[in-house]
Amino acid sequence: MTKDASPAPSAPHGDRIAKWLGRSGVASRRDAERMIEEGRVRLNGDIVRHPATFVSDGDIVQVDEKVIAAPDRTRLWRYHKPDGLVTTHRDPDGRPTVFASLPEGMPRVISVGRLDLNSEGLLLLTNDGELARRLELPSNGWIRRYRVRVFGVVNEDRLADLAQGSVFEGVRYGPIEAALDSSRGDNAWLTVSLREGKNREIRKVMRGLNLHVSRLIRTSYGPFQLGTLEREELEEVTGKVLREQVPGLASPRRNGRA
Repeated sequence: MTKDASPAPSAPHGDRIAKWLGRSGVASRRDAERMIEEGRVRLNGDIVRHPATFVSDGDIVQVDEKVIAAPDRTRLWRYHKPDGLVTTHRDPDGRPTVFASLPEGMPRVISVGRLDLNSEGLLLLTNDGELARRLELPSNGWIRRYRVRVFGVVNEDRLADLAQGSVFEGVRYGPIEAALDSSRGDNAWLTVSLREGKNREIRKVMRGLNLHVSRLIRTSYGPFQLGTLEREELEEVTGKVLREQVPGLASPRRNGRA
């Protein structure tokens, strides 16, 4: 009979299992907690039922019966996502995914935020779910900047008004900085910057201005730039730069040991 893994006793050692899974690159802590609720996580052969369960050195953790390697040092990559790829590990519609396009030998990674199917540009990838969650938080104040090609007549006054926040189709959006870079006929290029993005926010807000987005390229996410990365090119951020840009980053861990 399969047993359930119980919470660790007082004064536990190691990490809570959801955090451990996050640092292993399996999922964000929130998604890991959902996996636990669904009974998909085992610790030393027992189903984990409680997020307060702790993982110690030498423990065997499984998700969907697959053994998960202990957390490695935290790593971050810049990736130039092309359009036509979805930012998910498994797509129910069978569309090609970002993660299937990565080169062989890459550890399991998750994305920092997402870019939709038709969007392209900078996508940050990490093997640490805790870091992904941290970099997504609006409290970072990190600006996400985009180059956006639109079709339609651009009203620069209405673009400027987006900086005060806006409401379209009953949804309230935060401040967006948008500026006209160039135009030719009914086509124009804009630079758009925001600190917190809802799903397809730029496309929806531009539609509210009677502008159709025909191309959307993320050029930066906080201090990290797309730069000269070619489509589908991947480049790791050095540990030094990562520590400089993310103060208080946890010390490297290997094989579950500090």
